[in-house]
Amino acid sequence: MGAVWEPWAAIILAGGRASRLGGVDKAGIELGGRTLLTWALDGVVDAREVVVVGEPVPTERPVTFTRENPRYGGPVAGLLTGLDALASVPRYVGVVGVDMPHVHHGTWRRLLAAAAGTDGAMLVGPDGRWQLALALDTARLQEVRPDHEQQHDHPLRRLLAPLALTPVPAEDREHQDIDTWADLRDA
Repeated sequence: MGAVWEPWAAIILAGGRASRLGGVDKAGIELGGRTLLTWALDGVVDAREVVVVGEPVPTERPVTFTRENPRYGGPVAGLLTGLDALASVPRYVGVVGVDMPHVHHGTWRRLLAAAAGTDGAMLVGPDGRWQLALALDTARLQEVRPDHEQQHDHPLRRLLAPLALTPVPAEDREHQDIDTWADLRDA
């Protein structure tokens, strides 16, 4: 795997409904004394720019906050809203759900290295399912982008289907997300 030395940007998706958590704001949930948003921001420490698609909250790192319109449009609407909010669009963008606290800078280095020269890369759990941790070529993403009216509730798999994404096996607990209170307990 070659290394990506060019700057990249990160989009953290933090604007979901969290219905299995009773509608609580996932970004503000604490794990080990730190919010899930703080975990996600620490994970993308190497990104030159970060956009958080979710409610604005104080952070130690400068980030851009934005919301998809209409709200709760799903991951595709969030990803594309985040892409549009970038001050400058780099060749690669990292996309991660705020509920994946074990995705760290080493994960991003592996994803970006696997994405080099391709449409992108995706983190794959031990069960073979892909996770919401992706490194995507922004030009290819723009080519498959649906019209604004079709972004709301657009399936992420449908958006990514035309892209040749390199699978990157998760290490340790990178693939674990927090969708339920039991997930939080087990994290």
